[in-house]
Amino acid sequence: MLLPLIHKWFLLLFIVKITCAVRTYTKDDLIKLRAGMKLEPGWPCNGPLLRLAEDVAKRLIVAFDTKTGMPYGTVNLHSGVPKGETTVTCTAGVGTFIVEFGTLSRLTGDPLYEEVAMNALYALFDHRSQLGLLGNHIDIDSGRWTAQDAGIGSGVDSYFEYLVKGSILLQRPELMEMFYEARKSIDKYLKRDDWYMWVSMTKGQITLPVFQSLDAFWPGVLSLIGETSNAMRTLHNYHQVWQQYGFTPEFYYIPQTKAGTNKESYPLRPELIESIMYLYRATGDPYLLQAGEDILRSIQHSSKTPCGYATIKDVRDHIKEDRMESFFLSETTKYLYLLFDTDNFIHNQGNYGTIIETANGQCVIDAGGYVFNTEAHPIDPAALQCCHGAAKSNLFNFKDLEKNKALFRGDTIHQRRSQTNTSSEKAAENVTVEAEQAVVEVIPIDLNNSIAKAQDTDSANQSASVEEDDSEEDSNTTTLVSVEEITLPDFFGNILSSKGKVFSPQEMLERFRRENKFPRNTTWENNYKLLSCKAQPFLQRISIFGEFFNK
Repeated sequence: MLLPLIHKWFLLLFIVKITCAVRTYTKDDLIKLRAGMKLEPGWPCNGPLLRLAEDVAKRLIVAFDTKTGMPYGTVNLHSGVPKGETTVTCTAGVGTFIVEFGTLSRLTGDPLYEEVAMNALYALFDHRSQLGLLGNHIDIDSGRWTAQDAGIGSGVDSYFEYLVKGSILLQRPELMEMFYEARKSIDKYLKRDDWYMWVSMTKGQITLPVFQSLDAFWPGVLSLIGETSNAMRTLHNYHQVWQQYGFTPEFYYIPQTKAGTNKESYPLRPELIESIMYLYRATGDPYLLQAGEDILRSIQHSSKTPCGYATIKDVRDHIKEDRMESFFLSETTKYLYLLFDTDNFIHNQGNYGTIIETANGQCVIDAGGYVFNTEAHPIDPAALQCCHGAAKSNLFNFKDLEKNKALFRGDTIHQRRSQTNTSSEKAAENVTVEAEQAVVEVIPIDLNNSIAKAQDTDSANQSASVEEDDSEEDSNTTTLVSVEEITLPDFFGNILSSKGKVFSPQEMLERFRRENKFPRNTTWENNYKLLSCKAQPFLQRISIFGEFFNK
């Protein structure tokens, strides 16, 4: 069985030369131990981590204070946009905010972040060429494209990814419309034999006939909109490159079928395994498990070192480079694990959930449908709905449906609710009582002196004033503090405190609303049928998907 190998691999990955004690936690324990702190009343719509996230967002939002509303590429958290900062930003840098900023707006109830991110997307979309293509870099003040190569890879990739994921997470059909419009031009000008080239955004002529390793995210995005046939054909092309070298080089020249000069490295990128995981969840094709195993074995054979996993400097001879990118842990290993761990909670399809109390009434979270941001951090869309939903009086009343359950075929409404409601009525009452008490008990963790406290170099430098004795006392236990104590340290707050001209995010937002430079299509905003996928054809549902490649 391959799954035990996967488990062993991850175990070795995270505990090399570390002795750890094992304690088994129930799901309730894990809920209570979220981030090692007490949960405030109203969580997840409230809490110290959410306040910190909003604090960071307020420091970043100044980047959007431009003529077009498209953001600068660099922000100093202390002083704002650096003096002399270039106005040229890559397309992905402009278009990769909506998932995080939309989430923040839905959780906090402040529309600022979502509206600012949407305005940037509208501005970017408005600056497409007459062919419907977007370039690679744009001047955020003038709107002039400074790099006019159009592609789906480096400098552009997560823009397309966030159009799809943002539409799903935030239920915004207009984002999906933008993606479909962009995809029409992509298929017309970039696509050649299920590869995607780089072309001139104004002329449509091929400028760079290469496959970039970053392109490999595309089949995964197509799977999210139900385009599994096209996605599988493209994925087969990418997997063939992997089989040729054991890895995918940063650039692969398609006509010459060879790695690009000075672009032969593989920095443990996640995009290919990401698409494989998504497509396997969509199709169940066993070919994808084999492709995932190929990736796993290549990394284990050629990338493993005594202290981690190294970048491959040259895919042709598998020489290692003395570095490991952070996305290897946050993305590559995660997608590999999720491919083979079919029972992971991330794959929950609504079979169970957790009932919580919010200002809008009882709400169910942890029911699945997680949306990953571009760094593979999962976001629960149900949590957003719990905080952003309608008032309790306006919620759908299932009791009214029970009176007319004869109108429905199959299971009765009561039976259907029983399958999705994982808590009994008594359990639900207990949740309500706990919420009213405004305290969620946190279980202290005793690690029995068996785990050495990790030392972070940056934090150690910042906290030089902290005595060594104090750190030694805390090295073997987890200290639980009150919610009020979980704030930015004073020294950190002083470092980040803003000085000089006062920037008003609200004034900037009002300016965007007033100017309305990029009118919105109200028809697009209400076309919710775009957020559903067609069922697969009958023959595809009863056959092994990987056997069919013909268009």
